[in-house]
Amino acid sequence: MRTVSWWNEFEQNCERFDAASVAEALADVIIPRIPSLLLRREAQTAADTLLRHLNRPASPAAAEAAALATVRLAATVARLDERALGNDAGTTEVSALCHVMQGEYALAAVTIAPITGTAPLLKAFVSALRLDSFGADLALRLLTGGNPPAVAVRAGEKLGRYNWWPAWLREIVTERVLAGTLCGDTIAALKQCAFAGLTPTQARMAKRLFAAEPTLVETTASRLESLGEHPAAALLRRGDVRTVAFAARLIPV
Repeated sequence: MRTVSWWNEFEQNCERFDAASVAEALADVIIPRIPSLLLRREAQTAADTLLRHLNRPASPAAAEAAALATVRLAATVARLDERALGNDAGTTEVSALCHVMQGEYALAAVTIAPITGTAPLLKAFVSALRLDSFGADLALRLLTGGNPPAVAVRAGEKLGRYNWWPAWLREIVTERVLAGTLCGDTIAALKQCAFAGLTPTQARMAKRLFAAEPTLVETTASRLESLGEHPAAALLRRGDVRTVAFAARLIPV
């Protein structure tokens, strides 16, 4: 079970955390699960009022309307809880939305997670990080792989800048990040490949060289030696990824 402090790591580690995005995404997850149609309509009205405020934070009128909507929704939940005959008043979903209205997004996630599961909530929080598509996908992969939000946020922000790289390079980044083997030398080598203008055939060979396929490494190293590139051949045999772009460009198209 993920705790409030776990969910809070998203906002704590992202300077650009977008409250409007996470509020809207959480509302979209929560509201359809409210059993009562009338309560669902009231919740939707409250959420719409909140979003108008978050998207226009400088408007005093929007802020006042959002505050009133929050009070009204909380009062509705309290009234239903008082009238409930058993332990379950059927207000869990609306209570979660109240937390969203109050800006307590982590508490909202903890409240609603037993009903929705964590997958849609992770997507909601990642949407608030304002990452490029590659960074967002990478962050989600890290989170679903068991990494804490702090790690996922930093990786998404740092590596999301390579969104323009070809898909095969992004695949290598993702694989190595998930395996915990991405290092500075690999990033430098991948950058060289990104700027090398490799043909599709050369790119396929480069990907296999990054994977250190023994037969291909030896064949490529031998070719480098035949061209007089003995230092590069030696580095390639030792697994130095910084030679991959150079070696790949010498592969006949």
